[in-house]
Amino acid sequence: MPAPEPSGTAESASRVIADPGLAERAGEILRSVPIPIDDSYPGLYGLRIVAASDDRIEAKVAVRDEIKQALGVVDGGVYASMAEDMASLATASVVFRDQKLAFGSSNHTSFVRPITEGTVHGEGVAVHRGRTTWLWEIRFSDDAGRLCAVSRVTVAVRGAG
Repeated sequence: MPAPEPSGTAESASRVIADPGLAERAGEILRSVPIPIDDSYPGLYGLRIVAASDDRIEAKVAVRDEIKQALGVVDGGVYASMAEDMASLATASVVFRDQKLAFGSSNHTSFVRPITEGTVHGEGVAVHRGRTTWLWEIRFSDDAGRLCAVSRVTVAVRGAG
């Protein structure tokens, strides 16, 4: 079983980030949350932010027994959790600038292929950035780059007060 990777900065990720600005943005997201990712639910399942921009986010989770279901495949809840956290964190990092908060309000995840080892890779794109809602599509792949799941997440944007 691979050991969980350290988090806290985009530089801890093993995937290559072509645009240095994305690495800085990922670090900005990690610094903007009130509870560090490692000390909250995403830390329990091992979420690592790899790269981010205002309308794109990449993250990964190392596969280990604790996130598998009894049949030995990554539990579907991990994909749904990754999608929710990726979309919410990426949206929040933008709307925090306007003193607003972001919360997941809908999550639909479809499973295509199981993952049993390696890493779950997530790549998300904001397909709609509205005043009160954002819509994200997150695609999940295995280490071979094969599509394993797809999520559509709606994020509610609300005033902080």
